Amino acid sequence: MHRVLITGAGGGIGRSLRETLHGVYPVLRVSDRVDIGPARAGEEVDRTELADRAAVERMVEGCDGIIHLGGISGENTWEKILEGNIVGLYNVFEAARLAGVKRIVMATSNHAVGFYRRDQTINHNVMVRPDSRYGVSKAFSEALGSLYSDKHGIGFFGVRIGNFGTRPIDKRRLSIWISPRDLTQLVRIGLEHPDIRYEIVYGVSNNRRSWYDNSNAVRLGYRPQDDSEPYAAEVLAKEPAGADPIAERRQGGTFCAEEYSAETERD
Repeated sequence: MHRVLITGAGGGIGRSLRETLHGVYPVLRVSDRVDIGPARAGEEVDRTELADRAAVERMVEGCDGIIHLGGISGENTWEKILEGNIVGLYNVFEAARLAGVKRIVMATSNHAVGFYRRDQTINHNVMVRPDSRYGVSKAFSEALGSLYSDKHGIGFFGVRIGNFGTRPIDKRRLSIWISPRDLTQLVRIGLEHPDIRYEIVYGVSNNRRSWYDNSNAVRLGYRPQDDSEPYAAEVLAKEPAGADPIAERRQGGTFCAEEYSAETERD
């Protein structure tokens, strides 16, 4: 990889990867529609609206790999999800095809499978069960990655990110947290592993409370260095009582409970 593009570089994950990948590849092209500051040595700064197809093609031109973080990062109206996470995503993939991009590392999400119960351990092969319009857009990203992998040979590495941060902040995040250095390791595997054609992994650290069988990531060389357990006592002591029962039973938490109207729960 000579030139690697990070979309959504102004978000929390984007800012972190901009730091941890600085100097790893000869050129980092960092892009967001908001101001992300000036380019440093080895960087190119870009400001592109993902819904603008021609601008996206210019953004992608000359890149070997893409770390796609751009778009809407949580639940929102369908109109905004459609523009940012469906239309914008398609524009990135199509521009990648035209530009001959070799790899796309995609920030998909635990919310693509959020309606599984917390007492279930799931792996990368489970059927998608999105918990929100946002989750549907992430399931779409995995399907689009499959199409472009099979039809156009682009290597796709979908990371179902749990919760990214320097530390977990509540009970649910004790199961799904990923640290900056562990996510950086996964992203580098996605860009650099020689055998990736289409892979789904979970973006979680080595949490002993995890709901995920992340053996596919381990198979590809992932060796997470962090675990949420050292934070557990402090987090649980602050956990408020009276959580919504749907949110408490389902892996997607409050994303499952919002707008919930089913009379009976599906297993």
